[in-house]
Amino acid sequence: MKKFVSFVALLAAVVGLCLATHLLPRQLLAVTIFSSFILGTIFYWQFRLAFALIGMMLLLIGRAIDIPHLIEFANLDIIFFLLGMMLVIGFLEERKFFEVVMERMLAAVGRRPYLLLASMMALSMLAAALVDEVTSILFMSTLTLHLTKRFKVAPLPFLMMIVFATNVGSSATVVGNPIGVLIALRAGLTFLDFLRWATPIALAVLVLTIGVCFLVFRRPIAALAQGMYEAHGKPIQVEAISPHNFRLCLGLFGATVLGLILHHPLESRLGLEKNVLLLGIPFLMGGVAMLLEGAKARALFEKRVDWWTLAFFLLLFASVGTLRYVGVTDRIAAGLTAVAQHSPLAMLGLVMVVAGTLTALLDNILVVATFIPIVYDLAKAGFAVQPLWWGLLFAGTLGGNATMIGSTANIVAIGMLEKQGVTIRFSQWLGPGLVVAVTTLALAFGLLVLQIPALR
Repeated sequence: MKKFVSFVALLAAVVGLCLATHLLPRQLLAVTIFSSFILGTIFYWQFRLAFALIGMMLLLIGRAIDIPHLIEFANLDIIFFLLGMMLVIGFLEERKFFEVVMERMLAAVGRRPYLLLASMMALSMLAAALVDEVTSILFMSTLTLHLTKRFKVAPLPFLMMIVFATNVGSSATVVGNPIGVLIALRAGLTFLDFLRWATPIALAVLVLTIGVCFLVFRRPIAALAQGMYEAHGKPIQVEAISPHNFRLCLGLFGATVLGLILHHPLESRLGLEKNVLLLGIPFLMGGVAMLLEGAKARALFEKRVDWWTLAFFLLLFASVGTLRYVGVTDRIAAGLTAVAQHSPLAMLGLVMVVAGTLTALLDNILVVATFIPIVYDLAKAGFAVQPLWWGLLFAGTLGGNATMIGSTANIVAIGMLEKQGVTIRFSQWLGPGLVVAVTTLALAFGLLVLQIPALR
């Protein structure tokens, strides 16, 4: 009952704010339904797809959007990209490829707590950057829970460290996070653009994140050191895998990553439109994975592709597009321009603060998808928006570290911990999360500011 009252009260507040700003009827309808979509996702997470479907029906009959624009705003290119990558990742996960690579690396590190944790955080970043944050957090959380159980220490601090590093890594490349794909396709950026502008900043942010975590979690780390000193028995076990399967997985993984890195030069050589192969490579490698799977290809397609999430994203994108269709994003862009007074530095800071704050409270894809049409409208108003794309990327990834619901990786990790019987309070995450989010966002902002002249 409390959740329902909160839902209705917040929705009423949104409607009141819309009336106070004199939105047009269709704009009022679009914002109200969009807000109910967001609030329904927050308060009734398990029914988020139901809210999305009902909301889309109301938008259609209220003429806040039509069918052609619904299809246009659904961002099917993003959906198809995720589909292909899920097939590749599913194939590799079936053969425990990531666990094997990870455990072999950790076995070489040994039982030195600070080196072990720094290596795990670096590996979390690397995995998120090369594959995606969800895959990274799944196998890294499994390893973290295994280690904390083995050495009899509280798992939450160490799981948070892994999540923080995963979110940092998800900003390093175009494939690390769905918002990276979204920004790349909408801003016309390539994998190499991300390596040039995002990866160096992400590496600097990781170093800061490790240092902050070592300071904030010094007591849990001391407990881990004591547990490792007292533990006896076998070292970390390495998963068994046949040499043939390992080479097969390594080849598929390497070809996928290499194809994504080289997609832009290949497009130029073949005379293709920009980012055609950014979508084509996942298609190709997903098809190869299904061929290699043989008789189990249908099971791979049905079980390893997260159809629930893809459907949610599709409807989410369409709902956000409605705000642009009825002119709400134009008004937001005008408001931001008035506050920033046409200063690129002020606009970058404003976008990062607002988007980072919203990301801590909402899903980062939702926030970035909402801001993309705003950036488009700022470009029309004459702003140099290249720095804003990168600011939006880091706001949408680093801001998610602030709260336990700030990103998909956070939610996945918490779900795995709750399966172990550990209950987490919002406040337990908020303190360390805010420290990491604020310091890393400040560093990313500063590094972007230094490069604004080169980004124009």
